[in-house]
Amino acid sequence: MLRIALVLPVLLLILRGEYGWALLLFWIAGFSDGIDGYLATRFNWASRMGALLDPIADKLLVAGMFVTLSYTQHIPIWLTAVVLFRDVVIIGGAVAYNYLIKPVEGEPTRISKINTVVQLLFLLFVLSRAAFGWPDQVSITVLGTATLVTVVTSGIDYVVQWADRARKGV
Repeated sequence: MLRIALVLPVLLLILRGEYGWALLLFWIAGFSDGIDGYLATRFNWASRMGALLDPIADKLLVAGMFVTLSYTQHIPIWLTAVVLFRDVVIIGGAVAYNYLIKPVEGEPTRISKINTVVQLLFLLFVLSRAAFGWPDQVSITVLGTATLVTVVTSGIDYVVQWADRARKGV
């Protein structure tokens, strides 16, 4: 819930050009995600609601930051479009699967987890560069390329896996 509550302040700070403060709140959101994951795993505090809210919080923060950083011309709009398209396909597929076949269990794939980490690192680097002029543009470009590759790969992976499950009815 904390990450969801931090989304709007982070985005507003970016729009106001207060990148250092946005970076701090982004770090807090990331830290709370790590603590949440650790506690859920360590003490078996997993729940269906948590399994659904966790990716929603991630999507809101990541999608919001991509859109806002594109608006402020820190990220190319075409990369934001690819990221958002993947999310729309995954969410649309999950909703269809949930209503047509059976309830969806929140289970991210390995490539999806890698994709999330790469996207978060990319956003962290972009925001850090906007705030402090570091890291250099080459690092941003490399992470942007990695983001594109993992977004496309994980999107295709989800479509193939869930289409196969739908055909099998599981």
